Amino acid sequence: MIYCVVPEELAPELYDRMAAYYADDPGVEVIIDRRKSERREAGTEDGEHRREIRDRRRARVPGEFPQLDPE
Repeated sequence: MIYCVVPEELAPELYDRMAAYYADDPGVEVIIDRRKSERREAGTEDGEHRREIRDRRRARVPGEFPQLDPE
C-alpha cells in the first residue's frame, strides 16, 4: 500500500484532486496528515533529540585466526 499524504493546510485544494487521480489504483490511498505535534518527547538538556544507539550484533569471540598454509 502506498499512502499519498496531503498536509492538512493543503487538503481543501488538493485532497479531492489527488483522490480522483488515484481512484483507479487500488495500491494507493490518499490521506490527510492531521498530526499536531512531534511524537518524540523534548527533554534533552541541549534541546536536541537524541536516539539511543545500541549494537545488537553478537560480540566477537576473542582470539585470532590460525595461520593457513597456502597450497
